[in-house]
Amino acid sequence: MVLWPALTLIGFLALTALVILMGTQSTARYEQEQRAAARRTATPAPAPVAAEPVPAARAA
Repeated sequence: MVLWPALTLIGFLALTALVILMGTQSTARYEQEQRAAARRTATPAPAPVAAEPVPAARAA
């Protein structure tokens, strides 16, 4: 009687662990590719542009 619920729970936990394992590997691979692409296309950031002064409004 208890065998099938226990087997179902063990199977669920095993499949959940498999999905988590595959997800972490895929994420690590994706992040590694993104870092490599960023290194290949790394360009220096443009110099910051100074703000232009705005004339003060006159009271009418």
